[in-house]
Amino acid sequence: QVHLGESGGGLVQAGGSLRLSCAASGRAFETYGMGWFRQGPGKEREFVAAISRGGTTTYYADPAKGRFTVSRDNAKNTVYLQMNSLKPEDTAVYYCAAGTLRALSNSGTYSRTNNYGYWGQGTQVTVSS
Repeated sequence: QVHLGESGGGLVQAGGSLRLSCAASGRAFETYGMGWFRQGPGKEREFVAAISRGGTTTYYADPAKGRFTVSRDNAKNTVYLQMNSLKPEDTAVYYCAAGTLRALSNSGTYSRTNNYGYWGQGTQVTVSS
């Protein structure tokens, strides 16, 4: 089992940057694939980015490509989401999630919320125009 806690959210002007962190407690962080999702006002939760267990493979939703970078430090049990060139439409609560090897078995599984068994409480990101 793993417990997740996000930090780093806040209010930023359009064009600015934020770096979200997700700290994990529990065993074997390196055995989990990690994902970032977000949920804007009145919207469903959507996939943002994900990273494989060893950090060698990353995945991005189209809105994140070229602006966001996901990374992880398994020695620190932490996954990061660097967000640059932020837009007002990026405003949302951002969640990190952990999925097991069995659930995240191929590239097509990383974007689906139901493949992640553990979730953080979320951190609010607000981008003003």
